Amino acid sequence: MFLNIILATAVGGILSLLGGVALLWKEKFAKKISLTLVSFAVGSLLGAAFFDLFPEALGKIEYSEAAALLLLGIFVVFLFEKGLNWYHCHDQEKCDYHSFSSTVLFGDALHNFLDGVTIALSFGAGTSVGVATTLAVFFHEIPQEIGDFGVLLHAGYSRSKVLLYNFLTALTAIVGAVVGYFLLPLIEPYVGAILAFVAGTFIYIAVSDLLPELRHETKAGDIGHLVAIVLGVVMVWWIGVVLPE
Repeated sequence: MFLNIILATAVGGILSLLGGVALLWKEKFAKKISLTLVSFAVGSLLGAAFFDLFPEALGKIEYSEAAALLLLGIFVVFLFEKGLNWYHCHDQEKCDYHSFSSTVLFGDALHNFLDGVTIALSFGAGTSVGVATTLAVFFHEIPQEIGDFGVLLHAGYSRSKVLLYNFLTALTAIVGAVVGYFLLPLIEPYVGAILAFVAGTFIYIAVSDLLPELRHETKAGDIGHLVAIVLGVVMVWWIGVVLPE
Protein backbone atom coordinates (compact mmCIF):
# COMPACT_ATOMS: atom_id res chain seq x y z
CA MET A 1 0.00 0.00 0.00
CA PHE A 2 2.88 2.38 0.79
CA LEU A 3 4.16 2.20 -2.80
CA ASN A 4 0.66 2.89 -4.17
CA ILE A 5 0.30 5.94 -1.92
CA ILE A 6 3.68 7.42 -2.90
CA LEU A 7 3.17 6.67 -6.59
CA ALA A 8 -0.34 8.17 -6.66
CA THR A 9 0.82 11.28 -4.80
CA ALA A 10 3.89 11.77 -7.01
CA VAL A 11 2.02 11.27 -10.29
CA GLY A 12 -0.78 13.53 -9.13
CA GLY A 13 1.69 16.22 -8.13
CA ILE A 14 3.39 16.09 -11.52
CA LEU A 15 0.03 16.35 -13.29
CA SER A 16 -0.99 19.36 -11.22
CA LEU A 17 2.30 21.11 -12.03
CA LEU A 18 1.62 20.64 -15.74
CA GLY A 19 -1.13 23.24 -15.46
CA GLY A 20 1.37 25.83 -14.29
CA VAL A 21 3.86 24.79 -16.95
CA ALA A 22 1.12 25.33 -19.54
CA LEU A 23 0.84 28.92 -18.29
CA LEU A 24 4.60 29.42 -18.77
CA TRP A 25 4.34 27.93 -22.25
CA LYS A 26 1.08 29.42 -23.53
CA GLU A 27 -0.93 31.73 -21.30
CA LYS A 28 -4.16 31.86 -23.34
CA PHE A 29 -4.31 28.08 -23.58
CA ALA A 30 -3.72 27.74 -19.83
CA LYS A 31 -6.55 30.15 -19.02
CA LYS A 32 -8.86 28.31 -21.39
CA ILE A 33 -8.25 24.86 -19.90
CA SER A 34 -8.27 26.25 -16.36
CA LEU A 35 -12.02 26.83 -16.25
CA THR A 36 -12.74 23.48 -17.91
CA LEU A 37 -10.60 21.79 -15.27
CA VAL A 38 -12.36 23.77 -12.54
CA SER A 39 -15.65 22.30 -13.79
CA PHE A 40 -14.21 18.79 -13.90
CA ALA A 41 -12.74 19.29 -10.42
CA VAL A 42 -16.17 20.27 -9.06
CA GLY A 43 -17.62 16.99 -10.32
CA SER A 44 -14.73 14.84 -9.13
CA LEU A 45 -14.70 16.41 -5.67
CA LEU A 46 -18.46 16.00 -5.24
CA GLY A 47 -18.30 12.48 -6.66
CA ALA A 48 -15.51 11.48 -4.29
CA ALA A 49 -17.39 12.98 -1.34
CA PHE A 50 -20.78 11.34 -2.06
CA PHE A 51 -19.78 8.08 -3.79
CA ASP A 52 -16.63 7.12 -1.89
CA LEU A 53 -15.71 9.03 1.26
CA PHE A 54 -19.10 9.46 2.93
CA PRO A 55 -20.43 5.93 2.12
CA GLU A 56 -17.14 4.48 3.38
CA ALA A 57 -17.51 6.51 6.58
CA LEU A 58 -21.04 5.17 7.05
CA GLY A 59 -19.61 1.66 6.98
CA LYS A 60 -17.51 2.50 10.04
CA ILE A 61 -19.56 4.96 12.13
CA GLU A 62 -23.21 5.89 12.71
CA TYR A 63 -25.02 8.17 10.26
CA SER A 64 -25.62 10.93 12.83
CA GLU A 65 -21.92 11.05 13.69
CA ALA A 66 -20.88 10.98 10.03
CA ALA A 67 -23.30 13.78 9.15
CA ALA A 68 -22.08 15.92 12.05
CA LEU A 69 -18.46 15.43 11.02
CA LEU A 70 -19.26 16.23 7.38
CA LEU A 71 -20.77 19.54 8.50
CA LEU A 72 -17.78 20.11 10.78
CA GLY A 73 -15.48 19.67 7.79
CA ILE A 74 -17.38 22.38 5.91
CA PHE A 75 -17.23 24.81 8.85
CA VAL A 76 -13.57 24.17 9.65
CA VAL A 77 -12.38 24.85 6.10
CA PHE A 78 -14.48 28.01 6.01
CA LEU A 79 -12.93 29.27 9.26
CA PHE A 80 -9.46 28.14 8.16
CA GLU A 81 -9.67 30.10 4.93
CA LYS A 82 -10.96 33.16 6.75
CA GLY A 83 -8.36 32.97 9.50
CA LEU A 84 -5.30 32.38 7.33
CA ASN A 85 -6.54 34.19 4.24
CA TRP A 86 -5.82 30.94 2.38
CA TYR A 87 -7.21 31.64 -1.04
CA HIS A 88 -7.62 29.99 -4.43
CA CYS A 89 -6.78 32.37 -7.24
CA HIS A 90 -7.98 31.26 -10.67
CA ASP A 91 -8.72 34.72 -12.07
CA GLN A 92 -5.28 36.26 -12.33
CA GLU A 93 -6.60 39.73 -13.13
CA LYS A 94 -8.29 39.96 -9.72
CA CYS A 95 -5.36 38.85 -7.57
CA ASP A 96 -3.26 41.14 -5.36
CA TYR A 97 0.04 39.77 -6.61
CA HIS A 98 2.54 41.55 -4.39
CA SER A 99 0.58 41.09 -1.17
CA PHE A 100 -0.11 37.42 -1.72
CA SER A 101 3.03 36.06 -3.41
CA SER A 102 4.63 34.74 -0.20
CA THR A 103 1.25 33.66 1.15
CA VAL A 104 0.71 31.62 -2.02
CA LEU A 105 3.90 29.62 -1.44
CA PHE A 106 3.16 28.99 2.23
CA GLY A 107 -0.48 28.20 1.61
CA ASP A 108 0.34 25.93 -1.32
CA ALA A 109 2.93 23.99 0.72
CA LEU A 110 0.51 23.51 3.62
CA HIS A 111 -2.33 22.62 1.28
CA ASN A 112 -0.23 20.04 -0.56
CA PHE A 113 0.94 18.51 2.72
CA LEU A 114 -2.66 18.06 3.86
CA ASP A 115 -3.54 16.63 0.44
CA GLY A 116 -0.82 14.01 0.89
CA VAL A 117 -2.15 13.06 4.33
CA THR A 118 -5.68 12.81 2.91
CA ILE A 119 -4.54 10.54 0.07
CA ALA A 120 -2.70 8.22 2.46
CA LEU A 121 -5.74 7.91 4.74
CA SER A 122 -8.08 7.32 1.81
CA PHE A 123 -5.93 4.43 0.55
CA GLY A 124 -6.26 2.97 4.03
CA ALA A 125 -9.99 2.70 3.35
CA GLY A 126 -9.52 0.86 0.04
CA THR A 127 -7.89 1.13 -3.39
CA SER A 128 -10.93 2.60 -5.14
CA VAL A 129 -11.38 5.24 -2.43
CA GLY A 130 -7.70 6.12 -2.62
CA VAL A 131 -7.61 6.45 -6.41
CA ALA A 132 -10.84 8.45 -6.56
CA THR A 133 -9.62 10.79 -3.80
CA THR A 134 -6.24 11.25 -5.50
CA LEU A 135 -7.83 12.18 -8.82
CA ALA A 136 -10.32 14.54 -7.16
CA VAL A 137 -7.54 16.26 -5.22
CA PHE A 138 -5.25 16.81 -8.17
CA PHE A 139 -7.87 17.78 -10.73
CA HIS A 140 -8.65 20.53 -8.25
CA GLU A 141 -4.96 21.34 -7.94
CA ILE A 142 -4.32 21.85 -11.69
CA PRO A 143 -6.36 25.07 -12.05
CA GLN A 144 -5.04 26.26 -8.69
CA GLU A 145 -1.46 25.77 -9.87
CA ILE A 146 -2.23 27.83 -12.98
CA GLY A 147 -3.45 30.63 -10.72
CA ASP A 148 -0.49 30.35 -8.37
CA PHE A 149 1.99 30.45 -11.25
CA GLY A 150 0.24 33.57 -12.53
CA VAL A 151 0.42 35.31 -9.15
CA LEU A 152 4.14 34.66 -8.78
CA LEU A 153 4.91 35.74 -12.36
CA HIS A 154 3.07 39.01 -11.88
CA ALA A 155 4.82 39.52 -8.53
CA GLY A 156 8.11 39.67 -10.42
CA TYR A 157 9.49 36.15 -9.97
CA SER A 158 11.47 34.78 -12.89
CA ARG A 159 10.02 31.78 -14.73
CA SER A 160 12.77 29.51 -13.42
CA LYS A 161 12.09 30.55 -9.81
CA VAL A 162 8.33 30.14 -10.26
CA LEU A 163 8.87 26.60 -11.51
CA LEU A 164 11.39 25.78 -8.77
CA TYR A 165 9.28 27.13 -5.90
CA ASN A 166 6.14 25.36 -7.09
CA PHE A 167 8.07 22.12 -7.50
CA LEU A 168 9.34 22.42 -3.92
CA THR A 169 5.84 23.06 -2.57
CA ALA A 170 4.58 20.06 -4.55
CA LEU A 171 7.08 17.85 -2.69
CA THR A 172 5.26 18.57 0.58
CA ALA A 173 2.40 16.36 -0.70
CA ILE A 174 4.76 13.37 -0.65
CA VAL A 175 5.89 14.32 2.86
CA GLY A 176 2.24 14.44 3.90
CA ALA A 177 1.58 11.06 2.28
CA VAL A 178 4.48 9.48 4.20
CA VAL A 179 3.30 11.03 7.48
CA GLY A 180 -0.27 9.88 6.82
CA TYR A 181 0.87 6.34 6.06
CA PHE A 182 2.91 5.94 9.24
CA LEU A 183 0.16 7.53 11.37
CA LEU A 184 -2.44 5.18 9.90
CA PRO A 185 -2.00 2.42 12.52
CA LEU A 186 -2.51 4.98 15.29
CA ILE A 187 -5.65 6.54 13.81
CA GLU A 188 -7.18 3.39 12.32
CA PRO A 189 -10.11 3.52 14.81
CA TYR A 190 -10.90 7.06 13.63
CA VAL A 191 -10.68 6.52 9.87
CA GLY A 192 -14.46 6.60 9.46
CA ALA A 193 -14.70 9.93 11.26
CA ILE A 194 -11.80 11.35 9.23
CA LEU A 195 -13.36 10.25 5.92
CA ALA A 196 -16.64 11.98 6.82
CA PHE A 197 -14.73 15.12 7.77
CA VAL A 198 -12.75 15.05 4.50
CA ALA A 199 -16.00 14.60 2.56
CA GLY A 200 -17.19 17.86 4.10
CA THR A 201 -14.00 19.66 3.07
CA PHE A 202 -14.39 18.36 -0.50
CA ILE A 203 -17.99 19.59 -0.65
CA TYR A 204 -16.98 23.02 0.64
CA ILE A 205 -14.12 23.40 -1.85
CA ALA A 206 -16.35 22.34 -4.76
CA VAL A 207 -19.35 24.50 -3.86
CA SER A 208 -17.74 27.53 -2.23
CA ASP A 209 -14.34 27.86 -3.91
CA LEU A 210 -14.79 26.42 -7.40
CA LEU A 211 -18.42 26.82 -8.51
CA PRO A 212 -18.36 30.63 -8.02
CA GLU A 213 -15.46 30.80 -10.48
CA LEU A 214 -17.73 29.41 -13.20
CA ARG A 215 -20.35 32.13 -12.68
CA HIS A 216 -17.95 34.67 -14.19
CA GLU A 217 -18.28 32.90 -17.54
CA THR A 218 -20.84 33.82 -20.19
CA LYS A 219 -23.90 31.62 -20.72
CA ALA A 220 -22.31 30.25 -23.89
CA GLY A 221 -19.95 28.20 -21.75
CA ASP A 222 -22.56 26.91 -19.30
CA ILE A 223 -23.29 23.65 -21.15
CA GLY A 224 -19.61 22.83 -21.47
CA HIS A 225 -19.08 23.43 -17.76
CA LEU A 226 -22.08 21.25 -16.89
CA VAL A 227 -20.79 18.43 -19.10
CA ALA A 228 -17.36 18.65 -17.45
CA ILE A 229 -18.94 18.53 -13.97
CA VAL A 230 -20.99 15.46 -14.90
CA LEU A 231 -17.91 13.78 -16.38
CA GLY A 232 -16.04 14.39 -13.14
CA VAL A 233 -18.83 12.72 -11.15
CA VAL A 234 -19.06 9.79 -13.60
CA MET A 235 -15.30 9.26 -13.50
CA VAL A 236 -15.34 8.85 -9.72
CA TRP A 237 -18.36 6.52 -9.86
CA TRP A 238 -16.66 4.43 -12.57
CA ILE A 239 -13.50 4.08 -10.49
CA GLY A 240 -15.57 2.75 -7.62
CA VAL A 241 -17.14 0.13 -9.89
CA VAL A 242 -13.94 -1.00 -11.61
CA LEU A 243 -11.38 -0.99 -8.80
CA PRO A 244 -11.57 -3.30 -5.79
CA GLU A 245 -11.88 -2.03 -2.25
